Amino acid sequence: MKKKISIHDIAKALDLSATTISFVLNGKAEEKKISEDVRKRVSDYIKEVGYQPNMIAKSLRTGKTHIIGMLVEDISDPFFSCISRGIETIAYNHKYKIFFASTENDTEKTKALIKVFRERQVDGYIMAPPAGVEEEIRALMDDDIPVILFDRYLPSLNTSTVIIDNFSGSYQAVKHLSENGFSGIAFLTLNSEQTQMHARLQGYLKAIEESGCQPVVQKLPSKLSHELSAEMVQEFIKQHDKIDAIIFATNYLAISGLQAIRDMGLAIPDDIAVIGFDDNTHFNLFTPSITAVAQPIEEIAQEVVRQLLNALSNERESRIRRMVMLPVKLIVRNSTYPKVKKKIVHSEPSTMKIN
Repeated sequence: MKKKISIHDIAKALDLSATTISFVLNGKAEEKKISEDVRKRVSDYIKEVGYQPNMIAKSLRTGKTHIIGMLVEDISDPFFSCISRGIETIAYNHKYKIFFASTENDTEKTKALIKVFRERQVDGYIMAPPAGVEEEIRALMDDDIPVILFDRYLPSLNTSTVIIDNFSGSYQAVKHLSENGFSGIAFLTLNSEQTQMHARLQGYLKAIEESGCQPVVQKLPSKLSHELSAEMVQEFIKQHDKIDAIIFATNYLAISGLQAIRDMGLAIPDDIAVIGFDDNTHFNLFTPSITAVAQPIEEIAQEVVRQLLNALSNERESRIRRMVMLPVKLIVRNSTYPKVKKKIVHSEPSTMKIN
C-alpha cells in the first residue's frame, strides 16, 4: 500500500521547512513573506505527487474545517433544492463547503445526522428541523457552535432563524380568491405542528372569518406517497361538493391535488380554482398556469449564509439570536381567474408583494 505523503515529506524533498510548506498550503504565504518562487515550487510539487492534506489534522491546527452541515426535510423537494443550491453557491464564494443531508422530518434520523456532522467537526449548522431535536441543538449552541434555522423554528429554543411570512401568504391567497368570486374556499394542509404549517393555517382561518365564509380544512398525513395523496384529495373533493377553490399548503400537496383534479375530469378554474404554497418551477407551464404563493428563495439563502458567516467570524455575533421574517409574493396566474368573467387572460403573471 502506497505511503501517504505528509508535509514533512514535501519539506524534505524540496529542502524547505515544514513550517514554510504549511504556510503555503494554508494560504498564508504572502502574509509570511514567502517568495513567489518558493510558492511555485511547492504548488508544482504537490500537483506532481498528488498530495492530499489531512483535513482533520488541519482542523485541529486552525480550529476550522470550513465545512457547514445542512439538514433539510428533503433535498429533492424543489423548495429545499433551490435554497440549498443558493446557499452552496454563496458559501463556496466565502471558501466554505456544504455537507447536505435529508432528515425526512424524522427526529431520530436528524439526531443521528447531527451526531455524524459533529464527528466531522463541521463549523456550523443550517437546519430546517423536525420537532424533538431541541436538546441536540441546545447542546450545539452551548458549545458555541453556530446554528441557523430556516423555514421553521422550534418555539422552546432561542435560535437565529430565517422564516417567511407564512400567515400573510395564506391570508392573501384567501383574499384574492374571495375578490375573484370564490366562496367555497378549502385549505389542504399537513397534519403537522411545525410552525410554518401552523402559521399558514392561521392565515387562512383569519381571512375566511373576515370574508364571512365557512372554513373547510383537511389535514393529510405527512408521509403519504404522491399517489395516495392524490386519492385522498379526490375523496375530499367528492365529500365537499360546495367548494369551488382549494389552497394547498405545500407545493407537493398542490402537485397531488392537480393530479386528483385532472383524474376527476374537473376544469381549472371553471370547476375549481387552485393556489399552491411555494411556487413550483413548473407551475407556469401547466395549462392553465397555477397561481402560487412564492417564497423569496434567493433572499432566504443570502440571509441564512450572512447570519452564519457573521457568527463564525465574530464570537460576540455568534451569541446574538435573530429572527428574520421575509415577505412572500402572490403570483397570480390563470388557475384563479375570476368566476364572473370567462375569458382567456394574458400569459404574463402579475405579482403581488405581501408585506
